[in-house]
Amino acid sequence: MPIISAFFGIVIRMFYKEHEPPHFHAEHAGQRAKVDFDGEIIAGEIRSRKARERIRSWAQHHRAELEANWEKMKAGRPLETIEPLHEGKS
Repeated sequence: MPIISAFFGIVIRMFYKEHEPPHFHAEHAGQRAKVDFDGEIIAGEIRSRKARERIRSWAQHHRAELEANWEKMKAGRPLETIEPLHEGKS
């Protein structure tokens, strides 16, 4: 499962051969969640409020890139890395 971004101890991945609705997987401190492109957790759990806020902010800033990667994933093409969240944008 390719890592498409990592920031502040959060790892963002996207599986190949995934199912709808469009989503990515976030990991933080041993916890995992499936997250939609609005940054809302749809399965799993990330207990840290700050990590959830950072994931949401990152997803909202990079929605177009997430959608492009989703289309690449469905076509079996390599995924692009996405810029991490930086200080001051969390």
